[in-house]
Amino acid sequence: MRSDIIKKGFDKAPHRSLLRATGLKDEDFDKPFIGIANSYIDIIPGHFFLHEYGEIVKEAIREAGGVPFVFNTIGVDDGIAMGHEGMLYSLPSREIIADSMETVMNAHQLDAMICIPNCDKIVPGMIMGALRINVPTVFVSGGPMAAGHKKDGTPIDLATAFEAVGEHAEGNITDEELYDIECNACPSGGSCSGMFTANSMNTLCEAMGIALPGNGTVLAMTPERIAMVKKAAKRIVELAKEDNPSKNNLRNILNEKAVHNAFVVDMAMGGSSNTVLHMLAIAKEAEVDFDITKINEIAKNVAHIAKISPSLTTVHMDDINKAGGVNAVMNEVSKRGGMLHLDNPTVTGETIGERIADAKILDENIIHTNENAYSPVGGLSILFGNLAEEGAVVKTAGIDPSMRQFKGKAICFNSQPEAIAGIMGHKVKAGDVVVIRYEGPKGGPGMQEMLAPTSLIMGMGLGQSVALITDGRFSGATRGASIGHVSPEAAEGGLIALIEDGDEIELDVDAHLLQLNVDYEILEQRRLHFKPYKNEVKSKWLKRYQLLVSNASNGATLKTEL
Repeated sequence: MRSDIIKKGFDKAPHRSLLRATGLKDEDFDKPFIGIANSYIDIIPGHFFLHEYGEIVKEAIREAGGVPFVFNTIGVDDGIAMGHEGMLYSLPSREIIADSMETVMNAHQLDAMICIPNCDKIVPGMIMGALRINVPTVFVSGGPMAAGHKKDGTPIDLATAFEAVGEHAEGNITDEELYDIECNACPSGGSCSGMFTANSMNTLCEAMGIALPGNGTVLAMTPERIAMVKKAAKRIVELAKEDNPSKNNLRNILNEKAVHNAFVVDMAMGGSSNTVLHMLAIAKEAEVDFDITKINEIAKNVAHIAKISPSLTTVHMDDINKAGGVNAVMNEVSKRGGMLHLDNPTVTGETIGERIADAKILDENIIHTNENAYSPVGGLSILFGNLAEEGAVVKTAGIDPSMRQFKGKAICFNSQPEAIAGIMGHKVKAGDVVVIRYEGPKGGPGMQEMLAPTSLIMGMGLGQSVALITDGRFSGATRGASIGHVSPEAAEGGLIALIEDGDEIELDVDAHLLQLNVDYEILEQRRLHFKPYKNEVKSKWLKRYQLLVSNASNGATLKTEL
């Protein structure tokens, strides 16, 4: 066992002495040592109950013959951090999570690991850290939140609350109606109830085979979820006890085929645009060469068969679970042939193909068939053009058909707060393209999410007449013609920095085009006189991050060599 280095031999008497101080007995030193990476934190609705899951996992590991060691990672609630300087820390927290896991697991040479994430940056951060450690690993998330309901029974969620701010600003809803939404949009613990980034990543854990079936859809804080947590804990001990446990190391499961499968499911379910950012980073940690251009090829061959909030506000993760879950989606996708790697292994021992073989769609109003798909192509698209030479990302699943091709006049803002003030001050009109720049990984720094401005645009009734582009990114709750991850970003000299108010910007989702329609000679003249805008950065951590981070098309990963 890997942990023998801290517990076997006469020279490890001091090490065993310290371990005995934690409660270990003689019989424990022949058992596998299992790390439990828990993301419990009180301020995040998807995480405040995870200490209870940690205790359940500890007990189940003991019963299965392992020795559990819980340690915690940090977490940022993107919704609470939204719209102020706190959001600068959200994406960088992914790196802290990965680094902290690598530190604890490798410093103590633990044999295997079970990861308990739930929300946004925490899921990919844990996956990235686990790939570095590369021991047998099982993921079991906290689970999604139930949908909320207004007093009249209308289903609502966090996206409803953000869009209600714009509606209230326009005088379209009363104080009482806003308060009703505020009090009922998030009714319980769990990751926010739509196909936002957290639930997107938790479903992709199923697609990659690193979690148990139901990981992305079974509601949090339910008996069914508790049973899954116990089963995952038992399974990690079984993996650690096998004669050749290294064959179960995470990179043997999360490999090139798994990354491909994740993007296939992402397309079928219309996941958050953030999944592109995170999966590119995960691919790098897995040492998988995955070019961003492959995403459009996958999208072309995968039908979009499940629409979930924010793309369809009446459908939430619990509805997907009742309709057959991710397995049913994957089984239906597999019928088109050749897109899923069905022979790839999973942490539960069977292949992906064996796992989904008997899955059935139980409600075709929720999960459509390929023949009755919402779209014959996937729900995400990578755009290219002079504005995005290295790519930009749009969640096509959330775009009104009338906005798939759009030309508009630019109105430029050099920060998200400036944009919010401009939108609320009615500077943005129908036919405009809002440009928010210097909010990329390096420029922000930290690549803020833009849920506040996109929600204002929707709430103010401009969703079918205004597009938005940014070198920042969006919450999974964003919908509309919102194009993010524009690379190169403004802070590294990307063309987005040279746009001026009134310039024509062209968007064509079907042609994968994002173009600034300004003559080359004019742009060259602008570049000669260009002085980049710089956000003031006071934080020592964010300054270090700014020096090391790559752009979004490279997963916003940190450089390890200068």
